[in-house]
Amino acid sequence: MEFLDLPPLVSASGTVRLPGSKSISNRVLLLSALAEGETEVRDLLASDDTHVMLEALKQLGVGIRHDADGVVRVAGVGGAFPVKAGDIFLGNAGTAVRSLTAALALAGGHYKVSGVARMHERPIGDLVDGLREIGADVTYLGNSGFPPLEIRPASIRAGGVVRVRGDVSSQFLTGLLMALPLTGVETTVEVVGELISKPYIEITLAIMARFGVVVTRNGWQGFVVPAGSRYVSPGVVYVEGDASSASYFLALGAIGGGPLRVEGVGRGSIQGDVRFAEALAQMGALIEMGDNWIEAKAPQGGLKGIDLDCNHIPDAAMTLATSALFANGPTTLRNIASWRVKETDRIAAMARELRKLGAQVEEGADFIRVTPVAKLASPAEGIDTYDDHRVAMCFSLAAFGTPLRINDPKCVGKTFPDYFERLATVTRSAPVIAIDGPSASGKGTVAARVAETLGWHYLDSGALYRLTALAARRAGVAWDDEPAVAAIAAKLDVVFSGSSILLAGEEVGEAIRTEEMSSGASKVAALPAVREALLFRQRVFRQAPGLVADGRDMGSVVFPDAGTKVFLTASVEIRADRRYKQLIAKGIEATISPILQDLRERDERDSTRSVAPLQQNADAELLDTSALTIADAVDRVLGWARKAPQKR
Repeated sequence: MEFLDLPPLVSASGTVRLPGSKSISNRVLLLSALAEGETEVRDLLASDDTHVMLEALKQLGVGIRHDADGVVRVAGVGGAFPVKAGDIFLGNAGTAVRSLTAALALAGGHYKVSGVARMHERPIGDLVDGLREIGADVTYLGNSGFPPLEIRPASIRAGGVVRVRGDVSSQFLTGLLMALPLTGVETTVEVVGELISKPYIEITLAIMARFGVVVTRNGWQGFVVPAGSRYVSPGVVYVEGDASSASYFLALGAIGGGPLRVEGVGRGSIQGDVRFAEALAQMGALIEMGDNWIEAKAPQGGLKGIDLDCNHIPDAAMTLATSALFANGPTTLRNIASWRVKETDRIAAMARELRKLGAQVEEGADFIRVTPVAKLASPAEGIDTYDDHRVAMCFSLAAFGTPLRINDPKCVGKTFPDYFERLATVTRSAPVIAIDGPSASGKGTVAARVAETLGWHYLDSGALYRLTALAARRAGVAWDDEPAVAAIAAKLDVVFSGSSILLAGEEVGEAIRTEEMSSGASKVAALPAVREALLFRQRVFRQAPGLVADGRDMGSVVFPDAGTKVFLTASVEIRADRRYKQLIAKGIEATISPILQDLRERDERDSTRSVAPLQQNADAELLDTSALTIADAVDRVLGWARKAPQKR
């Protein structure tokens, strides 16, 4: 499984231009296709969900052209898709499945509509029931009430009243409203039960009006589509920035200091999720807003827990669940039953992953309560994302409390393909000085003194490999048994406390410093699976105010974004002499010749291994200590660190 390791974040500020709204993008694409005339769609979201909608429309005979400047031109078909048969695959795009199903049911063709396995677990029965009320011929090909579907030509009996439930998904109502103008007959849609996610219906009505169809709303229980309705292209449509995506960055500003501004949404937005800013303000965040921007800053004293009905911001509310990790007191999010039928069961998923971080979580059918802890855990197994873009993006906020591994990070491609790249541009992580070099070059001594001088944390990565070698030896596992050694490395029971190193509760500081364990460390470090098993464990050492790490691949693999990288070396003869004097000083009998030979073998093994070979990075400073004192070397490293601005 692919993963992304996020470093611990220490601050957030700057400006982010949001990608286009998924909800608006797919509504605009469908109405552009159904309209008379060509529509020029600007700022369309480029994501998995819009891709499947575009491909489906092309398959139905809609002319679509992509200009070099990113503009998408849609040649409307005037209400009748030219292609009357086809198998339409829509991935896990709920906005596409629900709205297109309704349009196809009135299109007079024979179609099959399907998606990924999870889409076949997302309910659509209430929409199908409403379509059947007006004569549509829709059949379930799998489980009743769920896709995949088969749609056949039918005699549509439009007019009168159509009923649809509103308490499962607002997309059912959206699908009906956008399809009914195709009949040309006045039709009233009655909502049965409480309508959830009302702001998304407001989006639907606003976009329909933009294309010439004005629906009369009687409260939230009745909607009248007028007779003679037809969609007419407005010529050019601009897609607003995605307000749900804005929530992650506004929360970043509220947690990480700010100010952090998002552009593309503001007080003039048609998206209800802009009200996420109000929820943040209830938590204490300092919010400012313009016509096309919103800005968030952290309050003095930090965020506070809230109790909130989230019916109006169901998607953005997920961000509140992870923001709650940094609040004073518990946060309760209510009226979120719709989370259960999204890309995954979001209530269950959020509860499970929040508990991994150490939070106390209570969940119910339609609520979640999050009680934060003083220090977040760093789960070695990472945060699972369930192929759900919003789970992945929400949990990135937790990096303000701990280094974090996000599994399957590319799932954000559904709505925000470059999310993590944008995240990096507005956050600053704990700085790192990475010192690499061959055995006995003095890098450990230098790194420890640099860390002490700066008041930073220190990572002796070699100690982890020595500990792995020692644990393997004690378990009777050969050092070349890659799977077995990797399994030991993954579950290494080690505690670093000051100058003490405990393995399974036993002090082993001296035991891992023997020549035998040093040689064993070099051998197990050459095993790719072992290096993979220890990668995240090493990254967890990165904490504020900063980290100095020494090893063989600190700057190349473990901390490639380190602000200062040093390759510290010395001639093999000098290193052998240093090691000889160290052993003699400890009262250990030694001779130069075998030490020299051992170092040459280690150098060869370290520099030729298949994974992370020992070598100077192009962006690393070369420090040859053959003729330098330790104090000289420390001063050099500190000088480079002070001159080099730490990377975001």
